[in-house]
Amino acid sequence: MIEVHLGDITRLQVDVIVNAANQHLQSGGGVDGAIHRAAGPGLLEVCREIGGCPVGEVRATPAFNLPVKRIYHTVGPVWRGGSLGEPELLASCYRQCLALARREHMRSIAFPAISCGVYDYPPEQAVDIAVAEVRQHLDGNCQLQRIVFCCLDEMLDRLYRQKLGVSEER
Repeated sequence: MIEVHLGDITRLQVDVIVNAANQHLQSGGGVDGAIHRAAGPGLLEVCREIGGCPVGEVRATPAFNLPVKRIYHTVGPVWRGGSLGEPELLASCYRQCLALARREHMRSIAFPAISCGVYDYPPEQAVDIAVAEVRQHLDGNCQLQRIVFCCLDEMLDRLYRQKLGVSEER
């Protein structure tokens, strides 16, 4: 049910991919830029119409040219030491995406490592929060059959695998 994938989130065969977006929902770097490039210009137009997304919340869009049903855009917190609510806001990103997937009857979802890029969230702490939120959601009445943590680098891949107790795929 929970998988770890090292590679490009835009190529995964899931119902939903989660975009680690910025508050303006404008194309940025990293995962956000890759998703916008792969989805095509229609995504930016829809994101402009939405107008933005507060930290810790989620907004959904069509997938356009991506091989998924939906894109969930969530805005993770910028790390400022952890005493300004960053853990709660990051946990909210995962909770809100999972709740939306449930409301929309999605069966599979892929998450990037939210806030671990330019937002400087400590990867070990971010992975702990991500895994805890997903496990808690799965303990409830959940129709999700597949949850993927998609990692851009081997360090994050290793952290997720260690936390989940799964072996490396090779």
